[in-house]
Parts: sequence; structure tokens; C-alpha cells
Amino acid sequence: MALDKPYKDVPGTTIFDAEQSRLGYHLNQFCMSLMKAENRARFKADERAYLDEWPMTEEQKQAVLARDLNRCIAAGGNIYFLAKIGATDGKSFQQMAGSMTGMTEDEYRAMMVAGGRSPQGNRVVGEDGDAQAHRQPQGRAAQTKGAA
Repeated sequence: MALDKPYKDVPGTTIFDAEQSRLGYHLNQFCMSLMKAENRARFKADERAYLDEWPMTEEQKQAVLARDLNRCIAAGGNIYFLAKIGATDGKSFQQMAGSMTGMTEDEYRAMMVAGGRSPQGNRVVGEDGDAQAHRQPQGRAAQTKGAA
């Protein structure tokens, strides 16, 4: 039985707790395998075949193939492990974080340099801040994706 988790009411936040760790164990182990050059080469040569060597759920595999880091996190991925996917693709952590917010890399950098998101409207689910689900994804990157 899961413990009471009052932190589940924080918008735009998934806490990597014991439950998430169990859920994402194989996903995170796959990510760690990418620390070896030969595994990165095998993954890049045939991503699906490499993923099928891991006992991950189909949802986890599809999230990796789509490079949807938000889905990976919801499926138990830890951002520090998921960063190995980004590194394999030649992406910086900043580029990855920007993709998770729907912002361009420049928009994300500017937001962080300015102090990050305001806590106003983002303290609990249901407020009207920019981290709320009804406001995601945000930024020009997400808007131009829809126009493409």
C-alpha cells in the first residue's frame, strides 16, 4: 500500500521516490548501459532491437523512442539516468530540460537565469501558474511544433 504522498499535489513535479524507482528500474538500467560506447553504438544502430533486450514496458520503450522525457519520468525514469539518452543523442542537459517544458533552449536558459518559474500560481495543482497542466507545454518550441 502506498504511503500518503502530499507532494503529489505539486504541479509539474514527479518525485522520484521508492515507488517510482521500482516502476522505472529497468528503464533506468537501460539508460546506465549507455555509459559504454559499444552499447551506445548498438542502440543507435537499431534502437528498437536494443530496447527489446530490456524487460521494460512497451510504454517505457515508446517513450524512449519518441524521446519524450516527460513520459519517461512518468514511467519511472530518473532525470539523471535519462540524461544518458540525451548525451547519446548529442544533447546538453539544458536542451533536454527545455524540451520537457516546451521551451526552446534559449527560452529555458533565459527563464533559469531570471530565477526559474515563479511559485505564484504553482504551489498546488489547480492554481493558474505556468507549471500547471493546463498551461503545458509552453514556449515557442511547442507552438511551432503545432504549426509544422
